[in-house]
Amino acid sequence: MPAFNEQITINKVLKSIPEKYQGFNEVELLVVNDGSIDDTEKEAINAGATVINHYQNRGVGIAFQTAINYALANKADVLVSIDADGQFDVSQIAEMILPIVKKQADFCTGNRFHNQRPANMAKVKYLGNSLVSRIVSFVSKTKIEDASCGFRAYSRDCLFNLNLQGSFTYTHETILDLLHKGYKISQIPVNVKYFEGRVSRIANNLFVYGFQTSVIIFRCFKDYRPLPFFLTIALSVLVLALFMGGFVLVNWFNTGMITPYKSLGFISLSLVGISLVISVLAFLADMLNRIRENQEKILFLTKKKYFDEN
Repeated sequence: MPAFNEQITINKVLKSIPEKYQGFNEVELLVVNDGSIDDTEKEAINAGATVINHYQNRGVGIAFQTAINYALANKADVLVSIDADGQFDVSQIAEMILPIVKKQADFCTGNRFHNQRPANMAKVKYLGNSLVSRIVSFVSKTKIEDASCGFRAYSRDCLFNLNLQGSFTYTHETILDLLHKGYKISQIPVNVKYFEGRVSRIANNLFVYGFQTSVIIFRCFKDYRPLPFFLTIALSVLVLALFMGGFVLVNWFNTGMITPYKSLGFISLSLVGISLVISVLAFLADMLNRIRENQEKILFLTKKKYFDEN
């Protein structure tokens, strides 16, 4: 449970979580206190949670990575992430972990939009989430209904294989990373409450949120599908070059001169060269991606050996 200044709600949310679930003998409550300046830590401890403190706000993405390391070090079979503000129904944790217990999925994510836009959710935020989900679906080649939901569950094997780069958030990157590695996802319809007047810790500024998540998705697309990514750019540049060069060529056929469009001709030739360079980069990036995938396999085995032996 990542938390930043959640003293009002965190104690109640933690105490409402059941002590046992089917298939598990023990449930540990973990709070990553991400630089709170209120009594979040005190309230979490009073509710019986283990608290790991970040002494400055580092972002929910880093908080999630801290939780992953703790879960692996303490031999957790499943890690469930849920918000500290009480928006989600903790009774649905059982539904979230069930597909993992039954080996029907490797990780599960909540779907807040299974019926319609939740009550009190701003329309612009709903549209933004829908757009991000479509982009994640396109990159991952899997239909994702709600790519931004923070209510999730991960198997231990998934935790070993997650190598995240973003500090701002982790929700989109985890889906792309795990699906790229062949893990199976289950999307669970979840209930959510949006409180009037409450400002989201992550999406309090929609423009900043949109920019930050776009950067993460852009980087994931570049890393996981480099060949189509760079070839698309190369093709776009080539089309522009052919359009400009064609315009100059038509003028030459009609008048016998390239003036006054000589500069367009030189720009067109330059763009053709740029397109060729980007095409070469595409194949180099594809080669580097294969190297990265092999390194991640080695990292997976190394992490597994380290955490299982310690």
